[in-house]
Amino acid sequence: SYRMNAAQWAQAERQAFVDLAQELGPEAATLCEGWTVADLAAHLVLRERHPLAMPGILLGGPFARYTTRVNDRLATGSFDELLQKIRSGPPKLLRRFDGKMNVAEFAIHLEDLRRARQGWEPRTGLDELQDLLWGIQGRSARLMTRKLNDINLTLARPSGETISAGKTGRPVTLPGEPLEVVLFVAGRRDQALVELTGEPTAVQEVKTGPLGY
Repeated sequence: SYRMNAAQWAQAERQAFVDLAQELGPEAATLCEGWTVADLAAHLVLRERHPLAMPGILLGGPFARYTTRVNDRLATGSFDELLQKIRSGPPKLLRRFDGKMNVAEFAIHLEDLRRARQGWEPRTGLDELQDLLWGIQGRSARLMTRKLNDINLTLARPSGETISAGKTGRPVTLPGEPLEVVLFVAGRRDQALVELTGEPTAVQEVKTGPLGY
């Protein structure tokens, strides 16, 4: 049977993001604290089309001031133009990296729109996407959870597969569908459908300790 690859899924999630953003409008809330739909759309355009702003996204600190300025400028401009830029896909130079760069990014940000609404339900029919997200999860989870204190984290899929995201420390297991695990380690802890298990103080550290680059 036909299977979509990472680039095709990145495209599908991108188009679904734009469709929902259009429906919600620029002022609607998202899961990104303090960010409207327009702010989030601006972030996506900035990430693909403003290379000088990238250090601010990744490193924060003094770099972040420039990034914030550009983001604010884009967010207060034409919402339709922003969405058109996102819909048209990454610039030519980045197209060959679309799957790698964007499949998790757009899956997360689509949920940032969906799960900021009352009564959201988890999406179904995402088996291929779940497999792709699981495939990139090991390295990305290790990076995002490395600031946690004394934690040996294991990611676990309902199918029984596991990934070790840490070598030493108190053991904690983070079980869930790959998209839920991705959302959790990307900081959407309250909205991710996961049930952490392990020693109680270690579980508390994973629920509240620092995540991110």
